[in-house]
Amino acid sequence: MALLGSAVSSDVGLQLLLSPLSSNVVVRTACCSVGIVLPIYNTFKAIENKDQYEQQKWLVYWAAYGSFSLVEVFTDKLLYWFPLYYHMKFAFLVWLQLPTVFGARHMYTRHLRPFLLRHQARLDQIAGFTYSEMVKFVNAHQTEIEFAKTCLMKIISSAKGMMGDVTHPVESRGQNAIEGPTITEIERPSEHSD
Repeated sequence: MALLGSAVSSDVGLQLLLSPLSSNVVVRTACCSVGIVLPIYNTFKAIENKDQYEQQKWLVYWAAYGSFSLVEVFTDKLLYWFPLYYHMKFAFLVWLQLPTVFGARHMYTRHLRPFLLRHQARLDQIAGFTYSEMVKFVNAHQTEIEFAKTCLMKIISSAKGMMGDVTHPVESRGQNAIEGPTITEIERPSEHSD
């Protein structure tokens, strides 16, 4: 019976994902999961296992995904109006990772690598200039960065404290929040008052 239940739920999930009338939220979440979450975990495993082949495979994937994301930043506002755009994006992200075709390697060797080799000298200049400007900026604004870091640490510690209060509430003090104090806890009026 459990086998039937899992088959039914996977069919429903697949129908929801592939339905052209479904909400873009479902497909966008699937794109994030397939395009980022799974590759992060696979990259982690490749690094931890010290598997050179897997490391290179996922490095190529991240280069392909990064170039796709860079293009998408400039075209997303236009492309998301097209019907089934996120469905096509999902299919593309799956294609990038499929072990049988590993589209990321195809995209890297056919498009990205030739482009980068052709423009490598200019890109090295831009990267060097950008890095030196970032170092200058950080050095010039060290005080502000330390202030922001201190504020962030205070916010994080306050949030941890608030989360501790939520996860470990203070013991009840004999009062029910809904009902109020019990009769014995209420001070009875004095018999000697005028």
